[in-house]
Amino acid sequence: MDYKQAFDKLSAVGQEHVLKYYEELSGDQQKELLDQIENTDFSVLASLKEKGEAGKRGEITPLAAMQLSQIREKEQEFRKVGLDAIQKGKVGAVLLAGGMGTRLGSDNPKGMYNIGITKEVYIFQRLIENLFDVVREAGEWVPLYVMTSDKSHEATTRFLKEHDYFGYNSEYITFFVQDMAPACDYEGKIYMEDKWKMATSPNGNGGWYSSMYKWGVARKALDDGVEWLNVFAVDNVLQRIADPCFVGAVIENDCAVGAKVVRKCTPDEKVGVMCLEDGRPSIVEYYDLTEELMNAKDENGDPAYNFGVILNYLFRISDLEQIREKALPLHVVEKKIPFLDESGNLQKPDKPNGYKFEQLVLDMIHELDSCLPFEVERNKEFAPIKNATGVDSVESARELCKENGIEL
Repeated sequence: MDYKQAFDKLSAVGQEHVLKYYEELSGDQQKELLDQIENTDFSVLASLKEKGEAGKRGEITPLAAMQLSQIREKEQEFRKVGLDAIQKGKVGAVLLAGGMGTRLGSDNPKGMYNIGITKEVYIFQRLIENLFDVVREAGEWVPLYVMTSDKSHEATTRFLKEHDYFGYNSEYITFFVQDMAPACDYEGKIYMEDKWKMATSPNGNGGWYSSMYKWGVARKALDDGVEWLNVFAVDNVLQRIADPCFVGAVIENDCAVGAKVVRKCTPDEKVGVMCLEDGRPSIVEYYDLTEELMNAKDENGDPAYNFGVILNYLFRISDLEQIREKALPLHVVEKKIPFLDESGNLQKPDKPNGYKFEQLVLDMIHELDSCLPFEVERNKEFAPIKNATGVDSVESARELCKENGIEL
């Protein structure tokens, strides 16, 4: 893309200011900016007109989870079906690793954070070691697709290569980068984070498959015979990945998607819960969970919304392909966005100053007609690292790792 093409594209959406510093830039910086303009989808800005529409919910009713007692009754049957699918190369794993370790006090990608006490134990390492358990049991490598972001890609790929992928066969590891969406002020003007770079943010946890497709990685998975993708977040160091029992349960129940869930420790715990929305599977995020829903009971007198999602899902690729062809709702989220002021100086606001645009996995699930919430033991599979100390922290994750016999 040359300057005129970039200017025309920006003019069509009222964003000509993006080229304000163009003449000051070096040749490399000019190219970087033109490339970013060429690859940016400015249509997301139109969603400001419908701001709040994506958040409107239908009728919320309970969706029963398959609980531990039910799973144990059929565990061997589920495991056999799951192992068979894994051994036939039908199951892949997708690691969402675009996040940075900012809240942990690190400038590196979150997966590079060292949680070790007496030795180095990295978050990436823990996840790969968990996946290794299945590889050893199945006797087959599980394809691992790692989604990075523009901020984390170079550091992540270099780090994993330097550590020899913690023993995992690199032929079965494929990287792709999450799509970014522009960030804007309250008037819809895109912020600049540098003179040659628009402010952007990842397009949400519902944008992983469209990003995977854009990079040609989804096509590779299909060509390799993968039929199911277990997508999981980077920050839970105890989660089981490509878990044969989970895979088998979803397949045996002929569900389009499975969601690992844990029993909530308190009614107001900050986790989303599985539900039906207008009769189709969905998720109610914790901040949308009303007092009425928190206190609702099922037919047995138990809390009706008592199982929280842990961002570990199993999707059927054929269904993901159908979802990809539709436009998922865009959620307009108010955020603090660093920006260049009128003098070209970088400002870091201490309160929200604009909008970012995200797609959410709950909307992917809501496109499907069936979902299996699958309960796992909280203390064995849920050790999220979101904070340096306190709840869901490095400290709490270390304690849970030690409780499960993991040497740190």
